[in-house]
Amino acid sequence: MTGLWLLLGGVALIIGFALWHSKRRKDRRTALRALRLSDEDRETVRRVFALWAEIPEEIRMKTEGWMHVFLDEKSFEACGELEAVTREMKLAVAAQACLLIAHRPQDYYERLKSVLLYPGAYRALDGDGDSDVRLGESWGTGSVVLGWKSILQGGRNDEDGHNVVLHEFAHQLDQEDGAADGVPELDDGDDYGRWSQAFTPSYDAFCERVNAGKRSVLDDYGATNPAEFFAVATETFFEKAKAMKRQEPEVYGMLVEFYGMDPSQW
Repeated sequence: MTGLWLLLGGVALIIGFALWHSKRRKDRRTALRALRLSDEDRETVRRVFALWAEIPEEIRMKTEGWMHVFLDEKSFEACGELEAVTREMKLAVAAQACLLIAHRPQDYYERLKSVLLYPGAYRALDGDGDSDVRLGESWGTGSVVLGWKSILQGGRNDEDGHNVVLHEFAHQLDQEDGAADGVPELDDGDDYGRWSQAFTPSYDAFCERVNAGKRSVLDDYGATNPAEFFAVATETFFEKAKAMKRQEPEVYGMLVEFYGMDPSQW
């Protein structure tokens, strides 16, 4: 009987500690989200992320709050020949990644632990063991890998539909349920049917256009698989909103609901 009481007491201690830790983290996140960037940091973000100037102030303020949580909880690591990760690099990644979750209060990129930065494009092994050149990638095991030159190129040009940070962090959102399938976690069970009704026919039609050599507002890379279609659609949603709304209205409408914002109105 004594052993049973000791066991129950140990379980209670573990549960109590877990609850205490969860509350402490929640309180810290609430405090961090109330913070705002300094004038110097805001100027840095404007310099490396051109879209920032067009984003409504209410969304920018929420994004800034998320950025403080992101910078507090995620680690940054210099890779390759990159000597160190600077404040500018951290802000460039955080601003773009946190824009995606500005209106998604349940998302903290919980699976993400670290951001690995290379000075530019880097070589990595694919699934077959062959080496290829990459600009960025998202791992479901807790890391995003990015090249700094690509971050700058994508961030400073907000009209070409190419943004490696938005692309790879869209993958992170997709991978939060454990599967990279182009269907992120949605708020309601009924939303999955509506998501499929919007994305599946659009993806199939898009692949047919790509195979026929026809161009559209979406980059051809989106035809690789549904996961890449979602990531490419996210880049396009923020950088070519009006054109995407005309050409892909169903997908655009679902992304408005998912991200809780409508860039075509900016």
